[in-house]
Amino acid sequence: MDVTSLAIAGVRLLKPAKHGDHRGFFSETYNKQALAEAGIEGDFVQDNQSLSAEACTVRGLHFQVPPHAQAKLLRVVRGAVFDVAVDLRSGSPDYGKHVSAVISAADWNQIYIPIGFAHGFCTLEPDTEVIYKVTDYYAPAAEQGVLWNDPDLGIDWPLDPAKAVLSDRDRRFPPLSDLSKIFVYGGKA
Repeated sequence: MDVTSLAIAGVRLLKPAKHGDHRGFFSETYNKQALAEAGIEGDFVQDNQSLSAEACTVRGLHFQVPPHAQAKLLRVVRGAVFDVAVDLRSGSPDYGKHVSAVISAADWNQIYIPIGFAHGFCTLEPDTEVIYKVTDYYAPAAEQGVLWNDPDLGIDWPLDPAKAVLSDRDRRFPPLSDLSKIFVYGGKA
């Protein structure tokens, strides 16, 4: 598995090997030992899958607060997304900054988002399916978010904002400036 660090410490792109022949292909998409060797630790306890029927569907920017904070390992099995992670760790040199990457079934890549980040994505193709692992169970009372198009974040979403397909909840999230400091930067990648 090829692992590449992005511009904010801890967020990584992964590319599992894909072995093909006349029958199709085989790929080991998750290997706890290989991830630990790459510095990605944590026990994933739940798998989630979403289907977004329309391109320009925005999901996020979501996170869960402690004690139910989650790291995520996300991949796309059909279609493509523009994926974003926003650093929410108080004291981090990258607090309020974001990294983004295109994750697609065609590229067979994945993204790891550690605890302390808000996460979201925009679908680039219709009928996009995303599968992601999380390190804590879904806890509705712990779920929060940041407004996806908060101008202070400076995210260059690849869509006309008027065409974004959003849930009512995602439209109502507060801007970063209204969030309390939930996560603390520990200096680790």
